[in-house]
Amino acid sequence: MTKPDILVIGRYLAQRQADWGPDYQLHVFDSPPHDVPREIAASVEVVVCGGDLPNDLVDLLPRLKLVACFSTGYAGIDLSHLRKRGVQLTNGAGVNAHDVADHAIALFLGWWHSIPTGDRLIRSGGWREKIAPRQSLRGRHAGVIGLGRIGMAIAHRLQSHEMKVRWWGPRDKPDAGLERAESLMELARWSDVLFIATRAVPANEHQINADVLKTLGPQGVIVNISRGFLMDETALISALQNGAIAGAALDVFDSEPTDGALWADLSNVLLSPHVAGFTREGGADLIAQLRENVRRYFAGEALLTPVNDAP
Repeated sequence: MTKPDILVIGRYLAQRQADWGPDYQLHVFDSPPHDVPREIAASVEVVVCGGDLPNDLVDLLPRLKLVACFSTGYAGIDLSHLRKRGVQLTNGAGVNAHDVADHAIALFLGWWHSIPTGDRLIRSGGWREKIAPRQSLRGRHAGVIGLGRIGMAIAHRLQSHEMKVRWWGPRDKPDAGLERAESLMELARWSDVLFIATRAVPANEHQINADVLKTLGPQGVIVNISRGFLMDETALISALQNGAIAGAALDVFDSEPTDGALWADLSNVLLSPHVAGFTREGGADLIAQLRENVRRYFAGEALLTPVNDAP
């Protein structure tokens, strides 16, 4: 029996070939290829990738019917183009929301409690006399932008710190049990800290701009664990430099890996290298969900996590 041909794109996915077993013929590339051998291109129905897939590559595959995305975000995939070609898209929705939420809180707590500063002080022979007393978290205002799985998990964790939590998103969620702000600007005005958990789709590019940062104010902190392009990074760096906001905690950046020189002189920002969802269990579960979507496609069953956004 002929094995189905699958195009696998991405360094991490290339390293996980053994997870697929003997059921498929994998054609593996570390990055999107500029060309595909004609005999392979003619038979490929499924592409497995991260959050990026050029339209030119899609158009090289006449039988393509499914793009199975490893990540939750798919900003680098043109959903409208896939729809025109009759190609379905799946993603990694829901698998590691708890891990991402944990990391968001860890970043925030690390910033708020000046933990990196304290660590450096002790290692250099100093002590707490050089650290100003911080405000207690109890009663502080936390705003969550986007109340999907990750946003809701963040909100619940914030409540355990006795913070007041509100959220904003384009669609109301009456059953959420949390107060929804009237607008993003209203949420920024109310918040001491803003968490970006909004959907990583092109329509939300630079959702957090200079006006939002100015409204958050000089005592405000912003935390981003979604995608870098949701934030106007130039505006953020300017706000950090001139004191328009108090600080930031970031796991994602406009360009990755980010240029360390951009942040070298900013003592009011805490950084991590896009690892919020990078756990052993999360990686295994994402691969398992990816494979299940592919299995269901070839079995003619309903896909597990289809992306149904409007183009």
